Amino acid sequence: MKNIKQYLIIIFLISISLFAQKKIEVGIDEQLGNILPLDLNFQNSDGKTVALKDIINKPTLLALVYYECPGLCNPMQNELAWTIDKLQLEPGKDFQVVSISFDSKETPAVAAKWKKNYLLTIKRKFDPNNWLFLTGDSLNIKRLTDVCGFHFKPADKQFVHAATLIAISPQGKITRYMFGTNFNPFDVKMALLEAESGKTSPTISKMLEFCFSYDPTGRQYTLNVTRIVGSIMLIGIGIFMSVLFMKKKRTKELK
Repeated sequence: MKNIKQYLIIIFLISISLFAQKKIEVGIDEQLGNILPLDLNFQNSDGKTVALKDIINKPTLLALVYYECPGLCNPMQNELAWTIDKLQLEPGKDFQVVSISFDSKETPAVAAKWKKNYLLTIKRKFDPNNWLFLTGDSLNIKRLTDVCGFHFKPADKQFVHAATLIAISPQGKITRYMFGTNFNPFDVKMALLEAESGKTSPTISKMLEFCFSYDPTGRQYTLNVTRIVGSIMLIGIGIFMSVLFMKKKRTKELK
């Protein structure tokens, strides 16, 4: 019994190590508390170079997208425009929105085209300067996405990626992630208020992103069997070990 228990412990520890060390190729690895590299420079939709340190000065909703995306980015930013209309906060004073393309080939002209499209859907009084659309080179993009834990990869002239909205404090601190393409205005408001105070908040719905991966061919989320099977195996081994431990403990008590 003792040898079996030791053997199971070894398997369990090895499984956890391999599972934890597996590099995320596509998805979100939450980096709550990280500070954005504010020295990074990007180009706005007017073609002017701007530094993050000159932009991030209030609670900010950061969207990492690419403007010509045929999948997630368009519905996410349409939803973001709808959410801006519903937010009981004042744009420019209480919050701002910054979209940054992670496709280094996209230009300020592309950013300007999509900015115009999304702003047209906003019904409330809204200053265009309160939603910035930025582009940049690959080095600046990589530094930013690495700090945010945003992992993506090119696939057939497109990108495989996840969808998330990131709340940033006025000091550039990552305080919350909101996954998917649908946002609750109240949740977004709370995220912005937390960002104002610099308070971090873990994402309850993280499991949804963990269990599903984006299929660029079908333009939909598909079940990630490998991850789920791995999780079930770890949980199963843990339960089995617990049962053995309790059985052994009960046997000693009976003696």
